[in-house]
Amino acid sequence: MDNTGRYRLVYDLHTHTTYSHGKGSVEENVREAFNKKLNFIAISDHGPGHLFYGVNRGDFVNLRNDIERMNVKYPKLNVRMSVEANIVKAGSGLDIKPEEFEEFDFVIAGYHYGLFGCSCIRNWLWNKGFRYGEEKLKKSNTDMVINALKSNDISILTHPGDKGPFDIRAIAEVCAETDTLMEINTWHGHMTEEEIRIAAEVKDVKFIISSDAHTPDRVGDFESGLERAVKAGLDLDRIVNIEEIK
Repeated sequence: MDNTGRYRLVYDLHTHTTYSHGKGSVEENVREAFNKKLNFIAISDHGPGHLFYGVNRGDFVNLRNDIERMNVKYPKLNVRMSVEANIVKAGSGLDIKPEEFEEFDFVIAGYHYGLFGCSCIRNWLWNKGFRYGEEKLKKSNTDMVINALKSNDISILTHPGDKGPFDIRAIAEVCAETDTLMEINTWHGHMTEEEIRIAAEVKDVKFIISSDAHTPDRVGDFESGLERAVKAGLDLDRIVNIEEIK
């Protein structure tokens, strides 16, 4: 059964532009979403704490202006302003300040390299096969993510399990408590089939498929994420942004 052909993506809430690490403009992402007949799209550039490609805080107002222009130009498409905040150990657990939340329609967040205070080097080494102290690192990573989830109103946890060892079951339980969607990301490959299966054991967890598009042509990409979910045995009704084609 070809499940990818029976479903469509309704919205894509994780896309990047030239304001951070993306290659296309806001309008190029929006045009692609319009052409693919999405209902709405979010621009969610990388949080400002990233050392190499975070959005400049001074550009928040410019990004908002671009998005508002797109809502006028494409009235049938709902364009939202988000940010993919970076999860860290310090403060509230994100590189977005609590008072900055009002700048965005909603906030998504995930773990990335390229920041201080998030065991970046240790996780990078772990991914390269240096697994000494794995359990301690796993607990540290998991506690870091759980703290961010409990301390902030995060709408989507992006690519859970990526870039280090994490206790997916423990994180899924907190996502259920905080009403945070767990992302099946078609760019990073996380959540993996096994991670989806583990998270799905927590009955109240909901999932979302995202393109994590860094180029406009990938906006709305969802098929590989759907295939992963099917292989994991996930009830597709738990994915909030797909619908069966009638």
